[in-house]
Amino acid sequence: MKVFEIQNQFGIENLKLAERPQPKAGAGEVLVKIKAVSLNYRDYLTIIGQYNPRYKLPLIPGSDGAGEIVEIGTGVSNFKVGDRVIGVFAPKWKSGIPDFDQLRTTLGGPLDGTMTEYRIFSEDGVVLMPDHLSYEEASTLPCAALTAWSALAVESKINPGDNVVVLGTGGVSIFALQFAKLMGANVIVTSSSNEKLQRAKELGADHVINYNEKPGWAKEVRKITQMVGADHIIEVGGAGTLEQSLKAIRLFGHISLIGVLAGGGSNNLNLFPILMQNIRIQGIIVGSKASLESMNRAISFHKIAAGKHFGKVCIKI
Repeated sequence: MKVFEIQNQFGIENLKLAERPQPKAGAGEVLVKIKAVSLNYRDYLTIIGQYNPRYKLPLIPGSDGAGEIVEIGTGVSNFKVGDRVIGVFAPKWKSGIPDFDQLRTTLGGPLDGTMTEYRIFSEDGVVLMPDHLSYEEASTLPCAALTAWSALAVESKINPGDNVVVLGTGGVSIFALQFAKLMGANVIVTSSSNEKLQRAKELGADHVINYNEKPGWAKEVRKITQMVGADHIIEVGGAGTLEQSLKAIRLFGHISLIGVLAGGGSNNLNLFPILMQNIRIQGIIVGSKASLESMNRAISFHKIAAGKHFGKVCIKI
């Protein structure tokens, strides 16, 4: 079978097409023909050696994938040949609070990932994908969608009428927009592109802010919320945008820290508002298999994400 693998050392130039023997499903395992893979910033960092340079090589990258079960091993009872499934990013993390091994045993490093024609999964390592989604759409769920779900439905509880700020229009952000609207929130989206902001409106955004035109976008959030501030902010920028988020959040508000796209560190960040306003900053790292299944039920019931998602790059296998 064909695979993409990082070979003898990290770097885009060392990501090569290679051949490996096609595996057979053993006891408690399923063989999945991968149909689509969606790309994450984590995958790029892994390939260039900045995510974890200690990963053992060669390594098949790819944190997300969707496909069809083509073979089941002995003892498998929850799936059958022909089932359409998605891989669980952290297959050992079934529910609750994980231990270190459960959290760090993940697809695309240190485990081989999804950029392959076929992949063996344990029975616990896959879940059924929502019926109404294509393989490409479903391949975006295990990391980007689940991260947004964890932020809004697991680590905090969004109430109808809450003001939620979503930074940007990448994969996590667009899912957060859709989930927040599902929960009845008033959603404010920021972007540097008016075209993307218009598309965010089409997905349900109630207000949009171009942060190139209004770099002090926290003031705009305050105006929109009658100077109260946002109840929840999906923070994907990191230190580069956290100062504005701290100015935009309300007393006792919740900031979900998900990414560091605008920088990972700052010597000038004023942390005083966190203390004085009782602001909660919660780091979000994807989620458990149980959360993935719960999210999929919500997606299936509300038929969200179908043909509307524009925040991810996908590869058809």
